[in-house]
Amino acid sequence: MTDGCFCGDPKPATAPDDEEMELALLAKALAHPARVRILRILLAREGCYCGQLVDELPLAQATVSQHLKVLKDAGLIYGEIDGPRVCYCAHAERVARLAELARGIAGPALAGSRR
Repeated sequence: MTDGCFCGDPKPATAPDDEEMELALLAKALAHPARVRILRILLAREGCYCGQLVDELPLAQATVSQHLKVLKDAGLIYGEIDGPRVCYCAHAERVARLAELARGIAGPALAGSRR
């Protein structure tokens, strides 16, 4: 007895391709709401120092710094040294790439919902 759901024959498992690995890396970097917020702040500005981000977030400076490191390691942001401080900026091309990869997943689902 089935519940009316049929997905067809399962396909053999394969290793993730390069795009899947890239999307997973970027998605993991955004897997915390604070990092999503930081990225949004940086996208809305030309640049921002860590202290300015701390002023906008309910987080300690060390916590914000750790979130910045995760975003930087994924290539979503970069830092420019400005004396003793670092000015962080969103990496627009990497953010656009993230959107492109996400559309690749959602594409089939979105195409089916346009009726």
